[in-house]
Amino acid sequence: MSALEPRVEKRTRPALLLAEFDNADSTLHAAEKVRDAGYQKWDVHSPYPIHGMDTAMGLGDSRLGWLVLILGLTGLASAAALMIWANGIEYPIVIGGKPPISIPSMIPICFELTILFAALGCFFGMLAFNQLPRHHHPVFNSERFKEFSTDKFFISVEAADPKFDPSATRRLLEGTHPLNVELVEETT
Repeated sequence: MSALEPRVEKRTRPALLLAEFDNADSTLHAAEKVRDAGYQKWDVHSPYPIHGMDTAMGLGDSRLGWLVLILGLTGLASAAALMIWANGIEYPIVIGGKPPISIPSMIPICFELTILFAALGCFFGMLAFNQLPRHHHPVFNSERFKEFSTDKFFISVEAADPKFDPSATRRLLEGTHPLNVELVEETT
């Protein structure tokens, strides 16, 4: 750094509170308490899926299935419309005595376009609904969070939650008897 360059101080602000647990049952009960307290922007991090966690978190059914159904039907309708228009209206050619619009000959193409549209809808819908790609999340600023992929469980409550109050949220999380509660900050 030269003498002419201004010194820029990095500022930090609270990003989330992170509670650490050592087993799935205590994490499940803590998630129920956070849900009942009315928090909206929070998540549970575990090394494996926990049966009943979606109910404990108050999560509803995914919208992804409806998106896949709609796009699959769109693929089916697109394939059928294209073949009816091309083979039956614009270029009607009778081959082997078959009618220009022959349903059995349309089945493979309709099936393939249904699967293609549904698969693309599933892939891009999953990315959109999960707000991906997300290259960095403040939870990765915690040194303790590195244990989540091996044997620890965490609940994170984001500071962006409308109900977030550092002291009240900390008291709530401490009331669930975690191993540790940590305030994770992010650089602005």
